[in-house]
Amino acid sequence: MFEDLHARPIDPLLDIIRQFREDTRANKIDLGVGVFQDESGRTPILNTVKKAEAHLLETQETKTYLGADGDREFAEAVAALVLGDDLAGRSNRITLQAPGGTGALRLGAELIRHAKPDAQIWLGRPTWPNHEPIFKASGLAIRDYRHFDVATQSLCFDELVSAMESAKRGDVFVLHASCHNPTGADFTADQWQEIANLCTSLGLVPFLDFAYQGLGNGLDEDAAGARALIAQVPEALMATSCSKNFGLYRERTGALFVFAPGARIDAIRSNLFGIARANYSMPPDHGAAIVRTILHDAGLRAEWQREVSEMQRQLRATRINLANLRINSLDLSALAHQNGMFATLPLTPAQIARLKQEHAIYMVPSGRLNIAGLVAANLDAFGSSLQAVMTDAAA
Repeated sequence: MFEDLHARPIDPLLDIIRQFREDTRANKIDLGVGVFQDESGRTPILNTVKKAEAHLLETQETKTYLGADGDREFAEAVAALVLGDDLAGRSNRITLQAPGGTGALRLGAELIRHAKPDAQIWLGRPTWPNHEPIFKASGLAIRDYRHFDVATQSLCFDELVSAMESAKRGDVFVLHASCHNPTGADFTADQWQEIANLCTSLGLVPFLDFAYQGLGNGLDEDAAGARALIAQVPEALMATSCSKNFGLYRERTGALFVFAPGARIDAIRSNLFGIARANYSMPPDHGAAIVRTILHDAGLRAEWQREVSEMQRQLRATRINLANLRINSLDLSALAHQNGMFATLPLTPAQIARLKQEHAIYMVPSGRLNIAGLVAANLDAFGSSLQAVMTDAAA
């Protein structure tokens, strides 16, 4: 059976994880893996998560199966958090719990293929590296445009508009709701409105990826553009993840929202149930139960909001510190105006390789860095190492 099976290329991020783990240098810095780290360099379990788990340990009475749609109380609580009360209360919304944001994206991709197999999926480059494999694996055609110019650190909004104007009715545009991964470059309120107008007039469907709510400018602030878009268009999908803002990375906790005309809701729901059943049967419960517990308890919810605000504050402070670094031939000032955990620097593969080999600084080959990997204890070392590779390159 397996004689003609060939090994796939190693995923660059997974290889960086391995290399970093095997590096014995005490001063090593991990800027590759997309997890939040506190100022001591740890990825902690939130206090509210610990409290919710303790509550579940004492009160949970069964581990029996969930249905294909998962924990319905979780789904409704997350819908209100992500979409706001108005959108969450609409009757033309379907929500399914999914195995993380990745599982939600795959659910949505499979639904698109069942509904309109000739739909093209438009991706703004650069984007999260797993976007293309997810949609390709679902059998959908990929088109792209430039979202961001790395050299000038500027958003290429005109190129998105041109792509939308050239797309055909029923095509799908995958958009980052906030805290763009890997660039941190987000749309303004006016740009979100223009996207909504174009989707409505041209018959295009937005598929929003919302993985970092609260880590840019605040829980509601980060959702504002996506909410305005969904409120205007007749059809939309959104994948959301609880990995970052609840720190539930390994629990694989996410959800898919679908908005469509009311007459189509039952057909969409039955197709989603069938897709879920054939892929993973039903989603894992533990992370969803934690999130539900936190969001339903006023005290825990308030404490969780403070924890998210502290993560957001740390990321914003790090961005400002990075923007103030003075590096030969490298202007980092734009980082102060970007959002979230990631930025992409205009570094060559050779410079990135030297940062790893000579300075124990690990980044992915694209130049993306995880802002959360830089803390007070290593920021100066990062700055001096970047200065060294940039100075040598200019000599």
